[in-house]
Amino acid sequence: MRSTLIVFLKGLGIGAANIVPGVSGGTIALLTNLFERLIHSIKSFDLEALKLFFSGRFKAFAKHTDLLFLLTVLVGALTGIYSLTFVLEPLLESYPVFVWAFFFGLIAASVYFVGKTVKRWTALVIGFFIVGALIALSLSTLIEPAAANSSMGYLFLCGMVAIMSMILPGLSGSFVLILMGNYQLIMIEGVQNMDMRILVPVGLGAVFGILAFSRLLAWALKSYKDPIISLLTGFILGSLSILWPWKEALFENFNGREKVVGYEWFLPQQFNVEVVWSIALMIVGALFIIGLEKMASKK
Repeated sequence: MRSTLIVFLKGLGIGAANIVPGVSGGTIALLTNLFERLIHSIKSFDLEALKLFFSGRFKAFAKHTDLLFLLTVLVGALTGIYSLTFVLEPLLESYPVFVWAFFFGLIAASVYFVGKTVKRWTALVIGFFIVGALIALSLSTLIEPAAANSSMGYLFLCGMVAIMSMILPGLSGSFVLILMGNYQLIMIEGVQNMDMRILVPVGLGAVFGILAFSRLLAWALKSYKDPIISLLTGFILGSLSILWPWKEALFENFNGREKVVGYEWFLPQQFNVEVVWSIALMIVGALFIIGLEKMASKK
């Protein structure tokens, strides 16, 4: 019961992270040591799982898929999204610099603690780290959004790529859809109007993407753990550009709904009370992660 509660609380953190733009639930999953188990649980939904389910062997099905764990994470994440939205969204509107500062410190400390799990930093591992950081950085600063494309093949690809980016630490699924040019088509026209011509190929792409990518990622973590963890650490480092507290968001209007499509960064013009509080909150965010790490090491 206690372990289930801990998994629920970690899922709560994953859901809360998804509320803040630029903070990935995958980052929290990696930091709280849920990432690999979560990937393996998703991967286990295979032909054997279908055979167990349709033959009525539900207990064996639940054990094969680690179903209790997966449902606990899912319930925790949904609880985090729906309950903490009422806290974080008003704070982001009223005190954005302070919220960004706290999460900047939290994620910056995460880079060290996730990277610390790499056993041996070879030239190859360092190369993967740099590539991961450059990819995440380019997604937020360099790449121009593509034109919208409503073909079924491209919608399938959007669903596949979006769900893959949601799994990976440091990457945002909605931001990837903006870069692919189909955020408005899928999230506004498709979801609001429940247009099955849009949602069905996107959903099929998402299902295919999460099942295929979880298998690929599970294999990669087993065979090349150090390079993959360093790549994911690089993703987290690159995502810090989105969390920098002093920035101006660039918005684009999607049928009356504004969405952030980029940022312009700057340094504070003067050392005032806001800057002092922001630096203090960065330190608090970092100390929060250090505290979690110490608790985990004691356990």
